[in-house]
Amino acid sequence: MMGRIEETSPRFKARMAGLFYLLTILTGGLGFYVGSRFLVSGDAAATATKILANQPLFRFGYAVQLLATVCYVVVTALFYELFKPVSRNLSLLAAFFSLVGCSFGVLSCLLYFAPLVVLRGAQSLGSFQVEQLQALALLFLKLSAQANNTGLVLFGFYCLLIGYLIVRSTFLPRAVGALMVIAGLGWLTFLSPPLAEQLAPFNMAASILGEASLTVCLLVMGVNAQRWHLEASSGMPERPSTPP
Repeated sequence: MMGRIEETSPRFKARMAGLFYLLTILTGGLGFYVGSRFLVSGDAAATATKILANQPLFRFGYAVQLLATVCYVVVTALFYELFKPVSRNLSLLAAFFSLVGCSFGVLSCLLYFAPLVVLRGAQSLGSFQVEQLQALALLFLKLSAQANNTGLVLFGFYCLLIGYLIVRSTFLPRAVGALMVIAGLGWLTFLSPPLAEQLAPFNMAASILGEASLTVCLLVMGVNAQRWHLEASSGMPERPSTPP
């Protein structure tokens, strides 16, 4: 996959990254909306009833969340290639944060789907009472949310690094880089879920705005290919560590 990406033009890479970023935002937002409809805080019986009564929708929520994670992996690979001429080390570090965040996204998806397995397998889990299975299903959904929050924190570091790389680059607008830094700070509020809840929806709006601005920029403008090639062929392994 990385070999094929390296062979493509930077403008095509940028537009493909924008496309998959758009898919990530749409599927991630849809998955969050669908998943939030099932969790009834503090009421395991009501949560279980909602899940069992809307199984196709519950499965759909799982599928779109998993698709969002897959799309973000593709974005990560494309961004690594796009920003490698600016700083190979920082681009690699950003990819590391993103891929670890995606692994938490996969974990969140598995924990999200577990309640349906538990509730539908009530007959094979005869040693458990119905109330216990319902409580276990609710616990899995809460753990899924915690795994998702951890992923958001890691994506916050990713957005910070990508924003910094954009500011240091010459082939993308610096204003977009600044917005991505703000997006990263928004996701980092999930280091403290109570703080993130107090700042909602402003923290999430700032993060989505930053990522959406980069997505639109990549889809509409791509990158300045001439400047990208100039940076790629400059022979400078690293640029100064302080932003201009």
